[in-house]
Amino acid sequence: MHVPTAVRTAALGTLLLLATACGNEAAPAGADGPIAVEATDDACKVARTTSDTGNVTFEVTNKGTKVTEFYLFAEGDRILGEVENIGPGLTRRLIVEVTDPGKLQTACKPGMKGDGIRGEFTVSGDGKKSTDTDAKLAEATKSYQRYVNSQADSLLTKTTEFVDAVKAGKVEDAKALFPVARIYWERIEPVAESFGDLDPKIDGREDVIEEGMEFTGFHRLEKDLWQDGLQADSATVADRLLTDVKDIVTRAKAVELTPVQLANGAKELLDEVATGKITGEEDRYSHTDLWDFRSNVDGSQAAVAALRPVIEERDAALVASVDEKFKALDELLETHRAGDGFKLYTELSEDEVKALAAAVDALGEPISQVAEVVSR
Repeated sequence: MHVPTAVRTAALGTLLLLATACGNEAAPAGADGPIAVEATDDACKVARTTSDTGNVTFEVTNKGTKVTEFYLFAEGDRILGEVENIGPGLTRRLIVEVTDPGKLQTACKPGMKGDGIRGEFTVSGDGKKSTDTDAKLAEATKSYQRYVNSQADSLLTKTTEFVDAVKAGKVEDAKALFPVARIYWERIEPVAESFGDLDPKIDGREDVIEEGMEFTGFHRLEKDLWQDGLQADSATVADRLLTDVKDIVTRAKAVELTPVQLANGAKELLDEVATGKITGEEDRYSHTDLWDFRSNVDGSQAAVAALRPVIEERDAALVASVDEKFKALDELLETHRAGDGFKLYTELSEDEVKALAAAVDALGEPISQVAEVVSR
């Protein structure tokens, strides 16, 4: 199936991030304003490797030949921020609220694989948070955390049912439960993905997991159920999936989110659609991509809904634009309903895929402005 090139490069990635130095001489920049980052195939030049706590804005430009990614890690490789799919010649603006002083680590990933070219970034300051002084921002983060908690509980419940079906050899039951369990994962994917040690174990596709890593999780079981048949170790893989999901549910409920994270997460979820779901690459064996597509959009809407009082106060026109574009995408998705779920992705025509891609692209533009509005 042909997918427009514009769709594959639509992941603008306006995600939370600090500036980084990936082991090379820094590019010039003033003490204030955006921090310039120059990424190449074998280096990453960052204007500053220190910052005060608070909102930080920077510009990442890919001057290499490979698509690249940019990450900020906290202790234990927890991902505080990331921007993905930065194509050659492209520049992305990223905003982050840095709440805690200390030593962090950054990584540029040319080719989007490996541990990346890493460097240190130091944050100093009093650690005050925007939610300490803005009641609406504080309520937004509390509201979204309640949403995350409810989705995490459902993720655990439905994953348990899915795992039980796999272990009992009930193939048709497991197939029916696979996209249902993933609804809750996909809705809170930015939070879940922030735990870089667990995400590839739970949701890694066979072609993108790192060399030396075992292919496990949802997509390994998807392959077993739809392509290879249940294997001798399928039950073991299922048990491991449930263990990892329990771990990530605990972590997701404990993580402290910032308002900018919510805004960036809303955009990141649309990027997930643009780079995985719209291409049919995510659920390549079951072709249940539209379930994931719908869930990513649900999660993006939830993040925007939590921030809505803040955005309305600061930029009412942006709210109207976001609402209009969400409505158009919702209506288009509903045309592909089949019973309680959705059509298989392989049943869509090329024109239908193009229409979905255009709707995602149209929504992505106003959503990419939310982080800047929230960080004012």
